[in-house]
Amino acid sequence: MDDLAARRAAEALLAEHKANATFRSLKPPDKPATISDAYDIQQRYVALLQGAHGDTVGYKVGLTSAAMQKFCGIDHPIAGVVLARRVHRSGATVRRADFGRLGLEFEIAVRIASDVPVTGVPCTAEMVAPHIDGVCAAVELVDDRGADYSNLDVLSLVADNSWNAGIVLSEFATTWPDLENVLGRAAKDHAAIGEGHGRDILGHPYNSVAWLATQLNSRGVGLKAGQTVMTGAVMKTVFPEADASYRFDLGGIGSVAVDVR
Repeated sequence: MDDLAARRAAEALLAEHKANATFRSLKPPDKPATISDAYDIQQRYVALLQGAHGDTVGYKVGLTSAAMQKFCGIDHPIAGVVLARRVHRSGATVRRADFGRLGLEFEIAVRIASDVPVTGVPCTAEMVAPHIDGVCAAVELVDDRGADYSNLDVLSLVADNSWNAGIVLSEFATTWPDLENVLGRAAKDHAAIGEGHGRDILGHPYNSVAWLATQLNSRGVGLKAGQTVMTGAVMKTVFPEADASYRFDLGGIGSVAVDVR
């Protein structure tokens, strides 16, 4: 996508967020025609956000289940950028009024210990595993701005930073059980609302990290030491409609809590 069109689309996205406008597809001539176009716009949009929200400190991977990919009409995951001032510690309070429509996604996050080399070949779970030195329970804050899921333009979603609006993290564990079989349980005001296993994230969370590394490599970027990767949700997204406290317990790893007001 030419740079001027990507800039116009990014500026349109920023204006829509400031106006708290309902999510809609980007319009021609700036509408992305390919997934590469969508990431070109995302790159420009994230650059506009960095003044207020800080530098890139990690990434999110979304649509990590076959069911969600089918629902959204795409056959692969998607990625977004996590910015420094959008990272919250467990126990944080977030306000629904700060989002078009707040969604919570209950996830496994990993910490990158050393730079993952940029290569010309697809990364595998085995290739990225030595570069991971921490795992934690996490909640992604997504802002779908009330999107119409029956008529969803996934390329415009990707351009909109794949809807990432922040993350909430527990402390990182430096030892952990087999992530494929780890069970995560979510609760709202102490009542169970859903659960899922590490294998629900592309078969294993490391597969998600490997997909992300390959995607970044295709754009000449690599995962860096110290970055956090949100590997994907173990259950369906929750959209809070009233004040409540949420907790996500990840077996043998830790727990993360967030209050919604």
